[in-house]
Amino acid sequence: MVGLPRRRRSVFAGSSSTRRSPLADVDWILWGVPWAMILLAGGLIASTQRDAPTTEWYQHWVTAAVGMVIALLLARMPMERVLRWQWPIYGLMVASLIAVRIIGVSALGAQSWINIGGFYVQPSEFAKVAAILLLAGVLSRHPVERPVDLLRPIGMIAVPWLLVFVQPDLGSSLVFGAVLLTMLFWSGMPGAWVVLLLSPLVSAIAAGTWPWALIGWIPLMGWLAWKSLPWKRPAASMAVTVQGLFAVITPWLWEHGLRPHQRARLTLFLDPAQDPLGGGYHLLQSTVGIGSGQILGTGLLHGSLTKLRFIPEQHTDFIFSALGEETGFIGSVLVVAGFVALMWRLLQIAGRARTDLESLVVVGIGAMLMFQVVVNINMTIGLGPITGIPLPFLSYGRSAMLVNFIALGLCASVARRGRPSRPW
Repeated sequence: MVGLPRRRRSVFAGSSSTRRSPLADVDWILWGVPWAMILLAGGLIASTQRDAPTTEWYQHWVTAAVGMVIALLLARMPMERVLRWQWPIYGLMVASLIAVRIIGVSALGAQSWINIGGFYVQPSEFAKVAAILLLAGVLSRHPVERPVDLLRPIGMIAVPWLLVFVQPDLGSSLVFGAVLLTMLFWSGMPGAWVVLLLSPLVSAIAAGTWPWALIGWIPLMGWLAWKSLPWKRPAASMAVTVQGLFAVITPWLWEHGLRPHQRARLTLFLDPAQDPLGGGYHLLQSTVGIGSGQILGTGLLHGSLTKLRFIPEQHTDFIFSALGEETGFIGSVLVVAGFVALMWRLLQIAGRARTDLESLVVVGIGAMLMFQVVVNINMTIGLGPITGIPLPFLSYGRSAMLVNFIALGLCASVARRGRPSRPW
């Protein structure tokens, strides 16, 4: 395993009985799970593009190979050297997101790409890793011990979040929130504070779906603030005020803060049949395709719905529907199990990291990957709204693929220098 210390060379190293295999130190979960998915994804993407005028499946593998080279270089680099550049990286990230607003290219209702020499780069993907590096540095030096300590990390994540949200890219903006909350909790912030940070979102949702729930929810949050925060009465009053404010302004934000296609994405998953030829078309066809795979699937390149291209953008955000149709329930479960194994390995690396800073980097990367996995799969099976979040290592997307391998390289760097595991 990468995280284990290398054995000291013996004086008899030339002997075949003591020579170690070059593969002895390979972290098979950290590298094997993603590459298994990438190889599978090449076949799935090829299946979605049968009889299409252009094909991109081989580019998926080429991009992964380039990403692997970058990851291996990062894995050999001490994390301290990488983190010296966290502020320049953060500044470059903010500048690129601003450039998107000025010279960006629009596609699928969002202005999220920059054309660099014929290659379309999505800065919002790279911004995720840049934000993780900066948050890890800030939280390791300034842990959240008082409510006022939240201003620094929230302020730093608010800049890229806002720039991504106005593109508009709702899916990527949600990733920033998930990363922030996870890293705050891992850094030692009380769980009650995490609930309080999430509570305005719950109030906003309740205001538009079940307003009567606010009668119990708002007082509950006031009580939680009184129990967990200093200056109990002012804290409880502020918590109740914030909940009420979000409940009141939600209808206005719903009408004027979101575009029609964004509102449709957030609600049509509840009843996609209300617009079967419009906004609900993706969800209906996706669930039909996944269900048609049954237990064993139709086999790669044999999916009827995939072949006839009934599902738009299936090679990107809806690749899980092709997986379900052509590999069935068994294949889908194996992929989900692979993501669970990868997350478990990342938690192991974070737990054995030498410093809090390195541990926070790995946890932030794990939160980034797993949040995308959960949201994307729920989206394709009809349990969540369509948010435009890709499925890591499976969805086609060059920027996302490179970012995923950069993230793996950083985790491998932490693992190589981490504390050895305890014997059973």
